[in-house]
Amino acid sequence: MHMKRTVLSLALTAATIISAAAQPSLQQRIDNIIRNSQALKGAGVSVLVKTAGGATVAAVNADQRMVPASNLKLITTGTALATLGPDYRFKTAIGYTGTIENGVLNGDLYIIGGGDPTIAGDDIASLPMEVTFRSWSTLLKKAGIESINGKIVGDSRAWEGYLEYGDWTYEDIGTYYGTGAGALCFYKNAIDLQVAAGEAEGTPVQAVQAYPETPWMNNYNRGITGKEGSGNSLYLYTTDLAPYAELRGTFALDRAPKTEHFANKFGALTCACYFQKYLSSIGMEASGGPADIDREGRIRTADFVPGDKAGEPVIIGTGESMRLADIARQTNVESDNFYAEAIFRTMGEETSGYAVYDSARVAEKSALKRLGLNPDDVTIADGSGLSRSNAVSARFINAFLQAMTSSPAFPAFLASIPAPGEGTLVPVLKNNSSKDRFRLKSGSMGGVLCYSGYLLDDNGTPVATLSILVNGATAKTAQVRKALEAILEELLLYL
Repeated sequence: MHMKRTVLSLALTAATIISAAAQPSLQQRIDNIIRNSQALKGAGVSVLVKTAGGATVAAVNADQRMVPASNLKLITTGTALATLGPDYRFKTAIGYTGTIENGVLNGDLYIIGGGDPTIAGDDIASLPMEVTFRSWSTLLKKAGIESINGKIVGDSRAWEGYLEYGDWTYEDIGTYYGTGAGALCFYKNAIDLQVAAGEAEGTPVQAVQAYPETPWMNNYNRGITGKEGSGNSLYLYTTDLAPYAELRGTFALDRAPKTEHFANKFGALTCACYFQKYLSSIGMEASGGPADIDREGRIRTADFVPGDKAGEPVIIGTGESMRLADIARQTNVESDNFYAEAIFRTMGEETSGYAVYDSARVAEKSALKRLGLNPDDVTIADGSGLSRSNAVSARFINAFLQAMTSSPAFPAFLASIPAPGEGTLVPVLKNNSSKDRFRLKSGSMGGVLCYSGYLLDDNGTPVATLSILVNGATAKTAQVRKALEAILEELLLYL
């Protein structure tokens, strides 16, 4: 009887070993998903998954440099948090030229931008406009200013260079996601247009500017109502070189009216305009109206006629943004290009005194070196990932994610990365009860879909880092996402 039990036990053990051996590894499962997915046919796919200890559990073309799209924001926010600190705050100074006599400023009031991208923003990382303006007006009252016999000047001189990175597409720079950040901004340098189809195919699109007001702009509506089913291809073509903009493209006859978000290239002037309105509402008048400063350093009023050279104002105080940790969270959850570019250029400003893209890249490379990474392994063009010149491998992103776990800024960095169901990850893993174990940054643009981040244990500690990059896909985004979700679900089963 004992002999029979021993033989049965050996048989069961052998069966268990055979069964385990028959189970495909995570690598095999991922390979099968990629090989069998019609959505990934002909696309470039790069995958790397490592345990928290650094062991590779799955790799596919891990060294292939790819366009990361908004996955680049992980590097931008991570290096900024490590360099500037989670508690860093953007500062906006208030100053004046001239003299103050009997409560009257005989001169100009200056709003001196320090790169704060959140002024008059509409999200949880921004203070309400009224709160910001109230704090500025309090500074005026403390300085003894009750009225202004002069202009309100939006001063964006602190940041050199242009708003946009040079290789962003012409279409993109007219959209809200390609507006570009300056030293003084307002409402993320965006404008909202209410658009609707015309009465018939071929008639002009209806377009009304809703917010903010930019009365100095010469706006031309060249949008055409397209045939039913043709979609929406409206773009605003604009520039900061002159106050002109043109709406182009088509809007299908059967599409419902909507709010479109485009670029406002005159954020400093808009900020000055709205602060003047606020001051007027509390009884503090400014006789000279709003103005900004052109590239030649001349004060320019809303008629765009340049005047005298701007002065060097006496500073009476500063206002502050919310913490960088809060702004980084909004950047990653909503994949906010505007915030990412502001953060990127701020690293250049804070480390070298220049906010141009070259200095920002130098600052980021230095941060990567401090994390133990080789910046020569990547090509980084901008902060948001909007440029298709960015080239990053799954291996580099994975190494960056692992290096960040040793940074004092890691808790803030991890907290900035969304879980499926948040922000841009709303459609990801909708029906998976374990999806909250992921902290992922999405990245998408034409033909590109990427997910990179961490897999956590039940205590919120990373057990793995992962990067999945797809370039050159021709299938619909939803179909590509379904294939990548299959890979993510395998990770949940395996790790």
